[in-house]
Amino acid sequence: MHRDVKPHNVMIDHEQRKLRLIDWGLAEFYHPGKEYNVRVASRYFKGPELLVDLQDYDYSLDLWSLGCMFAGMIFRKEPFFYGHDNYDQLVKIAKVLGTDELNAYLSKYRIELDPHLAALVGRHSRKPWTKFINVDNHHLAVPEAVDFIDKLLQYDHQERLTAKEAMVTSRI
Repeated sequence: MHRDVKPHNVMIDHEQRKLRLIDWGLAEFYHPGKEYNVRVASRYFKGPELLVDLQDYDYSLDLWSLGCMFAGMIFRKEPFFYGHDNYDQLVKIAKVLGTDELNAYLSKYRIELDPHLAALVGRHSRKPWTKFINVDNHHLAVPEAVDFIDKLLQYDHQERLTAKEAMVTSRI
């Protein structure tokens, strides 16, 4: 698990048309069932599992971060989730993905939010991705790109695309 996927850690080789992920300083080998530190990743790219202190996360954390990066590029809104601190980061995510989905995720993994955080999060309906499409980005927000974002930005890390699935299914 890289655990710090963000634009500054992606190098582009234009000549060979390749991307390289750099800065593996926070990386760890994944071992099923092991608990990991949640104080990793840069705020705007932190997966919900980190923001709710779920310590037995996995490599799907990096796919969430990819989804944040890709959403920022496609919708021309960088960072896509712009929280002022970790609590606000979860609020920003909930305002897009909805709180019903967040509560289902929390219930599935038996996670209780800190009461202060729960109050901050409040209640929000899921926003359709079309709300983020405008005159400046509609040429980028093709259905395949939006579907790819939707499959990466899932609260439940077990529901996100794997890296292999992302490479096979996306032709963006």
